[in-house]
Amino acid sequence: MLKSKLLCICPSRYFLKIACLFFSLCLGGCGGDDFSDLKQYISKIKSEPKGAIPPLPEIKVVETFMFNPKGLRDPFKPLIQPEQKNALAELSTGGGIKPDITRRKEELEAFPLEVLKMVGTISIKSNLWGLIKADDGTIHRVQVGNYMGNNYGKIIRISLDKIELMEIVADKQGSWREQQTSLTLTE
Repeated sequence: MLKSKLLCICPSRYFLKIACLFFSLCLGGCGGDDFSDLKQYISKIKSEPKGAIPPLPEIKVVETFMFNPKGLRDPFKPLIQPEQKNALAELSTGGGIKPDITRRKEELEAFPLEVLKMVGTISIKSNLWGLIKADDGTIHRVQVGNYMGNNYGKIIRISLDKIELMEIVADKQGSWREQQTSLTLTE
């Protein structure tokens, strides 16, 4: 009866003793210097004939390519050349409407409006954004106030099926005029 009370009071002590005894018996079985079966297996493997090494694959000759940048635009120069800026400055000296040529160009202003396509809209936090696919296949997200196209086109309205722009184009008399245009949903 007393033993059963002790067992109920401190079962972890007896469990620890039993676990230590089991662990020491397991370690005792690991001893010994008989590696004859391992030596026999190694000698068997060494006596087997060696396999043939497959030949190396044939090296394909790659044709060289010489890049000739003649006639291509230098990627390190601005899109508008200084002589074009001077021409724009001369046009903008008159009164009235004129583009802001000191403003930093946005990415979609590098493409003509004819190659840009509206492919959808997305609403983010109750703001409607337009999705524009450029000629290079990249899809851009635009909102009211962004610029696109070569004629300083500023986005004035975005609806589910159309993006309306106000462009500033050069007039025949050397002045500027506003022209409204739009991109409609194509895909």
